Amino acid sequence: MKIVVQVKLVPDAAQASAVGATLHTVNDRANWVSGVAFARGVPREYELRKHTYAELKAAGLGAQAAQHTIKKVVDAYTTLRANLRAGNLGKPGSKRRKKAESKPVAFRPEAAHPFDDRCLSWQYDAQTVSIWTTTGRLKNVRFACSLDALKTLREYRKGESDLIERDGVFYLMAVCEVPEAEQYEPVQFIGVDLGIANIATTSTGYRAAGRGLNRHRKRQLDLRKKLQAKGTKSARRRLKNRRRKEARHAVNVNHIIAKQIVTEAERTSSGIALEDLGGIRQRVRLRKPQRVTLHSWAFHQLGQFVEYKARRAGVPLVYVDPAYTSQECAECHHIEKKNRVDQALFICRKCGVVAHADRNASHNIAARGEAVWIAGRESRVPVPF
Repeated sequence: MKIVVQVKLVPDAAQASAVGATLHTVNDRANWVSGVAFARGVPREYELRKHTYAELKAAGLGAQAAQHTIKKVVDAYTTLRANLRAGNLGKPGSKRRKKAESKPVAFRPEAAHPFDDRCLSWQYDAQTVSIWTTTGRLKNVRFACSLDALKTLREYRKGESDLIERDGVFYLMAVCEVPEAEQYEPVQFIGVDLGIANIATTSTGYRAAGRGLNRHRKRQLDLRKKLQAKGTKSARRRLKNRRRKEARHAVNVNHIIAKQIVTEAERTSSGIALEDLGGIRQRVRLRKPQRVTLHSWAFHQLGQFVEYKARRAGVPLVYVDPAYTSQECAECHHIEKKNRVDQALFICRKCGVVAHADRNASHNIAARGEAVWIAGRESRVPVPF
């Protein structure tokens, strides 16, 4: 299983200048390669290399850096074509799709650039790296990370690492090949109902309330409005400094919730059943005040965190159809829209069961997860006559 470990580079002034100049140079050259690729109809990597490699070498890029720049451009066009085929940029003829197809792919000056083991070497004991730059090889560039991250790097780092700049700070995103634990046979399934009022509710009784996160988002939104209305230089500077604060907070909350769910499942030898919420933003229709809340809801990220933590721990995980889980009674399985009285209350119109709505839905998800797991184990071989 591949995971990404982020480390922060702590270069001195001269090193920071060299690293920044290198990152800006390779991305500027990537924009030039992108223009060549666009003009020639985006040829294959080998064909594109014949038209650009010599020019990149002449611009001061090393052999490996030139190869990675070309490959980065080819990969960007591959991603663009995949998004066009999937309809992520609109229907054929739409304004957004025409704009994407009418110009070359562009790279920001601080965009990520890959470095392999020939361009970047790690010294874990000293917590330094040696990195190629356009001005020569830089040695003893310090990096900072947690002890757990350092242990993961030392044991499992493999392949390329991406250099990226955020707000003047440099980071390395290192790919690590972490072995997956052997998956056990679950004795039951824990259903996880995802929502906004309650971020996650499990069939075992754990509930991660969304009040704190929603209040934090509301405070950040109100502060952004005030600073944007003020419009002064100091207000713009403060907006820039705070622009990722909300996202970092949401990531931390999702990590905590995911760890709690996976730990509980591992402790009880249970599997995890999650709702398949793909495309929910396109399916649901909400009033305008509710749209900000829905579109800032990081349910997909939480699902990803639960999935990779479960794989590392060997916990079985399945995805189930979420249709009518909030309207179905977990006791008698009667489905009716009126069963869901309000956001928190569920009263079955058939058997009279009264329950918390999210808790009831989590039990339905758990039952569906067990059914999916059993169906996956059933033999598909035709019965002999």
